[in-house]
Amino acid sequence: MLPTDAPGPDSLPIVDAKAEPTLAHPEAEGFYAEALRSLTSSEIPFLLAGTYAVSAYTGIVRETKDLDIFCKAGDWPRILAYFQEQGYRVEIEDERWLGKVFKDDHFFDVIFASPSGSTPVTEAWLEHARQTEAFGLPIRIVGPTELVFSKSFIKLRHRYDGADVAHVLLKTHAEIDWKRLLAYLEVHWELLLVHLLGFRWIYPTERDHVPAWLLDELLDRLAKQRALPPPQMKICRGRMLSRVDYEIDVKEWGFADVGGEGDWR
Repeated sequence: MLPTDAPGPDSLPIVDAKAEPTLAHPEAEGFYAEALRSLTSSEIPFLLAGTYAVSAYTGIVRETKDLDIFCKAGDWPRILAYFQEQGYRVEIEDERWLGKVFKDDHFFDVIFASPSGSTPVTEAWLEHARQTEAFGLPIRIVGPTELVFSKSFIKLRHRYDGADVAHVLLKTHAEIDWKRLLAYLEVHWELLLVHLLGFRWIYPTERDHVPAWLLDELLDRLAKQRALPPPQMKICRGRMLSRVDYEIDVKEWGFADVGGEGDWR
């Protein structure tokens, strides 16, 4: 295993969790605690994310059916192999971003990239993590900047994380590294602008939580882009948000997928 430069849990900023989710299956609590203890013992770097992170930062209490464990893209085979050696059932649901570890009817997700596979979890996520307590254990939790980034691409018809983005921005705006968030979304800056405009619309009294320089930068990019001719190749980046909801665009309407060729204008 390659060494990691990420700080150990003892040196990370501490998050006093404002809340924690309720379990859809309370009997799974023992499995989750066991899994986190085992993960910690493995010394493979990981982060607790998903609903647990949203609850910790915002105080929102809602039901969850599993754990979201984030790791570097190079470490997911190690985590799955580690649990497989201990007798757990493992599954690679999608090698672009998602594995699962099962015990009986319970499971946790091992997530190492966005669903399209285009935005992997990196060492920076570990370097900017926080420390909290979950199931009585000290655990690394994903930082607020990375939490916003990780949820920016979840816009499916049956699952939309835009409210999570807005709530995390509202409650942690002073802790977000806005320059790093822009760097994460550099290629997809329009998506960041969509979320920020949405935040301003949702919370008009809190508009100043978004730095003026960032909004100026994004609006300047938009102004420059509007003066340019449209692209030649038809693409549908909606597939990065939902492969199902934008399937017709690729199969019938001549748009390119995230990769591959599309029709020409």
